[in-house]
Order: sequence, then C-alpha cells, then structure tokens
Amino acid sequence: MSDVLQLSAIGKSYNKGQPGEIAVLRGLDLRVGKGEVVALVAPSGAGKSTLLHIAGLLDTPDSGSVTLNGADLTGEADRVRTTARRRDLGFIYQFHHLLPEFSAAENIILPQLANAVAEAEARARAAELLDRVGLKDRAGHRPAALSGGEQQRVAFCRALANRPALLLADEPTGNLDPETSDRVFAVLMDLVRGTGLSALIATHNLELAGRMDRVVRLEQGRVTPV
Repeated sequence: MSDVLQLSAIGKSYNKGQPGEIAVLRGLDLRVGKGEVVALVAPSGAGKSTLLHIAGLLDTPDSGSVTLNGADLTGEADRVRTTARRRDLGFIYQFHHLLPEFSAAENIILPQLANAVAEAEARARAAELLDRVGLKDRAGHRPAALSGGEQQRVAFCRALANRPALLLADEPTGNLDPETSDRVFAVLMDLVRGTGLSALIATHNLELAGRMDRVVRLEQGRVTPV
C-alpha cells in the first residue's frame, strides 16, 4: 500500500528557545496509506490539533518532513503548499463553518470555483454529492434552515468537492447528539469508502474509531498503535 501521507520524525515546540518552551510533538512518525481510514485518538492537550495542522500544511514542523502524494512539502514556499492543500486535501471540523448567506449547493460550489473548476461542472458535482448524502431536496436551503446533522453532511460534501486525495477531520461529529452522530458518521464513512479516499479522522469516540481501518493514539508527542 503506497502512502498518501507520511509524517517522519516530526518535532514541534511552542515558545521555542524560551524558559517556557513546550514540546508538543517529539519525533512523531505517522503514515496514511492509499484508501486507508485511520482513527486518531488523543487525550486533551496531547497535540492533536497541532498534528492535524501540520498534516494539512497549515503549520510547519520544527523538524522532520511532511510528504503528501510522494512530494516532500516541508520546506516549500507558501504558494506551493497552498496549491497542494487545495488540490490534495479536504478538511472537516467539529463545527460546520458553512457560509450562512449561501445555499447548501453554493457552499459546495464555491471551493470548486476557487480551484478553477468550470461553474457547470461545479454545480453538477455539488448535486451529485448532495444526492449521495440524502440532501438532494435541500440543495437550495441556507444553513439556518438545516438541522445540525444536515449542516455537517453539507460540510462533508464541501470537503470532498475538489476530489482530494486525503481527508483530514477533527471530531467531525463531536458537535452532535449521540444518535445523530452515529447516523452522520455512517454517511461520512459511506462517502469515504465510496470514493476510495484516504482519511485521518480525530475522534474521542472509541466506538466510531473502531469502525475505521486502523486506530492510533497520540500521547507524549508520539503516535502508537492501539
């Protein structure tokens, strides 16, 4: 299995070189194979968000390398990293962060237009994704007219709109009640499996983590198998 994401010997500290220096990641190694769904579990304050930001090319490590789709992007210029992020990565957060003034379909269309996709193609892609998550009839609704679970399903579609190689998700159902969380997570897994997507999904829910291909734990700055 070839790796879509490879983090090698990642080190990251805050207040570096100062008396209050905090080492968050300590020589961390992590890989995500092509088509693999990896669950990341971590106690609060373990550095989960830092790890995801580095994997998502939103932050840079103090040491080590970040390889995405075979390209080492660690020392590349912001322009190169931004291009790779738009092309190869999709992001899902605990809160949906949909644009309130736009419809469900428009929230999925806009990131495609920003990636130079033709409008007709972007509209067709949005319709296809909304249909797959059972929201075909809600395409014209703004976020305020959608339930929490529906809003998060739209956020899933937005993350997949540009056909990324890797999905990074930070507690994607953490803002939902248990019943809705279970149902919405099943939709996410159907989307990921149906597209052959690779994913790194952070969750506190061990039952949800157990549905993924592999579970790893982040603790004391390193990743270990569970």
